[in-house]
Amino acid sequence: MSTATATIGSTGKSGNTGLTLDDLSAMTVDELDALYRAGSMPASFKALNGTPKGRMLAIRGIDKTFLFSPITAFSKLSLFPWDGKSFNATSDITGDGINRINLLKQLNWFPFKTRIEPSVIDGKDCIYLDYEQPGNPFFIAKIRDELREVAPGLFLGPAMWKTGKSSAELVLWFAIDTTR
Repeated sequence: MSTATATIGSTGKSGNTGLTLDDLSAMTVDELDALYRAGSMPASFKALNGTPKGRMLAIRGIDKTFLFSPITAFSKLSLFPWDGKSFNATSDITGDGINRINLLKQLNWFPFKTRIEPSVIDGKDCIYLDYEQPGNPFFIAKIRDELREVAPGLFLGPAMWKTGKSSAELVLWFAIDTTR
């Protein structure tokens, strides 16, 4: 595993060209962690533009347990309320976004800004989703989402709970698929 910091302008390819959302959802929390650490930054945040599909993958502490299996299966269905995130790059290294939630109709909730920051996972560059935006409730502002590209068009990220200025605890892993 390389210790070099990922930067904008890298290829965005990590050697896992055949990975899919289904492949990621079959992985454990530890396997997703290793894959994230090996991920890279896209050449531009424009790689995320649009309304890519999202999926919850694994919850820390209960992944691959009897309790988690129904949640994972449900997250694969179109009935799962979280559909993904919409992104709009404002430059190669900044952007805006919002979560898409389906509750009888599609709702756009909880806006965020994107920028490059060191990951709290390993200190290397990541796409940071900043929920400390006007109008977001305090509990949404406490979320720290990060993303890295783990296969062309497939982004993996930890969803974390902020515990300090530069620290956070892993809650779950999620993915964003721009190829769909």
